[in-house]
Amino acid sequence: MLGPRLVIAGTSSGVGKTTIATGLLAAFSRRAKRPAGAKIGPDFIDPSYHAAASRRPARNLDPWMCGLDQMASLAARAAQGAGLLVVEGVMGLFDGAADGSPSSTADVARVLQAPVILVIDASAMASSAAALLHGFATFDPSIAVSGVIFNRVGSDGHETMLREAVAPLGIRVLGALRRDDRFAWRDRHLGLVPVAENPSSVDASLERLTAAIEAFVDVEGVEQVARSAEPLQCSPVRMPGPGAPVRIAVASGPAFSFTYTDTVEALAAAGAEIIPFDPLSDERLPASRKSPSDPDALDGLLIGGGFPEVYAETLSENRRLLVDIADQARRGLVTWAECGGLLLLCESLDGHPLAGVVPADATMTGTLTLGYRQAQSTVASPIGPGGTAFRGHEFHYSQVEPSGSALQLEARFGRGPEGFASADLLATYVHFHPGGDPTPIGNFVTKAALRRASRRAHNL
Repeated sequence: MLGPRLVIAGTSSGVGKTTIATGLLAAFSRRAKRPAGAKIGPDFIDPSYHAAASRRPARNLDPWMCGLDQMASLAARAAQGAGLLVVEGVMGLFDGAADGSPSSTADVARVLQAPVILVIDASAMASSAAALLHGFATFDPSIAVSGVIFNRVGSDGHETMLREAVAPLGIRVLGALRRDDRFAWRDRHLGLVPVAENPSSVDASLERLTAAIEAFVDVEGVEQVARSAEPLQCSPVRMPGPGAPVRIAVASGPAFSFTYTDTVEALAAAGAEIIPFDPLSDERLPASRKSPSDPDALDGLLIGGGFPEVYAETLSENRRLLVDIADQARRGLVTWAECGGLLLLCESLDGHPLAGVVPADATMTGTLTLGYRQAQSTVASPIGPGGTAFRGHEFHYSQVEPSGSALQLEARFGRGPEGFASADLLATYVHFHPGGDPTPIGNFVTKAALRRASRRAHNL
């Protein structure tokens, strides 16, 4: 069952949705309302700010990767045990995937039957805000725009003009957050800087933001909007079936913070014990040197995305770990690497020697590769036999040469080969979310279990 909920949407990207959503989560937390947060789309960084504010795991609702029919179930799981759910939209309210498939904030709000609070960057407008709000509120009658929060407001007088302009529309003004450079989260080439890189600084920023939200936003009014949503019955999220117990090391820390909460939960549901490690500081994979018959021996390795390019020198200097990764890969450690994980497995990144598991070199470029991908494997890998299909997304400024051919990727504006694979390895730029189809996760854990059984039999 999905209870009180609302969607924070914007007129476009960059209007301050993350600031507003994060600040509201922090304010609700301060008031002991037990809020939960979720982000529409594939982004990893915005949900990390939600998690810092709500003290709950980061969550994503991505209709393109997981299917629009799974959004209510995923939202209900995100809100489990919470008092209300705050969902941050992606891009503008009606913007979605390039192929036109249902994937916008409006699409998700409609499925969740959730009221929408629109965020408008009012820094350069007054009466025009009324025309903008009127257009968004009437464009699609199935979307309930139940309130507006103005962002980057210049003064009390500016707020008065905005309120007077929109009053005839009958849409509730729920706040007017002042312009403040301290609320401009630290930026970098892929967007916001992840919380994992400097959590104490984020905590201090959250304190300032929460105080501003309390001063300039009607938090009680926002809660009323959330509670206006009728309860929604939802089916359980699809999960892999339980299998034999295995131990999976999962990269974490400042350089590798891009792993979906749902991925970790799907691994656990399939029988995996999750063992986090930090490639910046740990000199060996956890328990990688254990005997095959030892219950603490490692069976699999998952290296998600992040910013290894920011830490390339430090990663390169951690030679013991890199040698251990390469050695274990040669011995058949079942490995899945996505984006930043692919870079770590390359021979080098911008000239810094790395693990050398994948016969390619990585370099940073000035070109952004971004978008959803329909992927199909050309060879067998730990996620399934050749021909295994799944949906994912790419988001990176790097390239590897050669690019590999383990997957055939297709998007609206092109197709081509990418990635590296063997029976025990998949290394690709594509990020996968198991919310729609957990089969690849189940196959990965099953492969790790078979490796454990084989090693034990051989050891005997």
